[in-house]
Amino acid sequence: MSPTSRPTPSTRKSAASGSFVAGGLAGFAAVMLLLAGSLAVLRGIMGIAEDDVFVSTPNYVFKFDLTSWGWIHLVLGVIAIAVAAGLFKRALWARVIGVAVAVLLIIANFLSIPYYPAWSVTVMAVCAFVIWGLCVVRPDET
Repeated sequence: MSPTSRPTPSTRKSAASGSFVAGGLAGFAAVMLLLAGSLAVLRGIMGIAEDDVFVSTPNYVFKFDLTSWGWIHLVLGVIAIAVAAGLFKRALWARVIGVAVAVLLIIANFLSIPYYPAWSVTVMAVCAFVIWGLCVVRPDET
């Protein structure tokens, strides 16, 4: 073994305790999921409280009441924020659920593109980065 490949006492202690905050791609994914969840919560509040913010499209295939879309986004946003907290603590369950929540957020935003296009595309891009960040994490980063 080369001297550079040995773990130092500080890395052995932090890896064994598991109490430190996630770093690398897991940390990036946690921050991005927290951002996506926060944006979903804000969008949900806008849909529930004030329907006038959104564009009304009369002939949309996936037409729901805007209040319903608000509740969908609010619930997904709260779940995403909770999962992001788990990602910060490096929990394996959070990585699995994080990918699922990001996929659901992408689907919800895709279906609501006609109501708020720029916001939907932005959140979809953020969620794509979350999926990427959670799927390419090496086992030693979990």
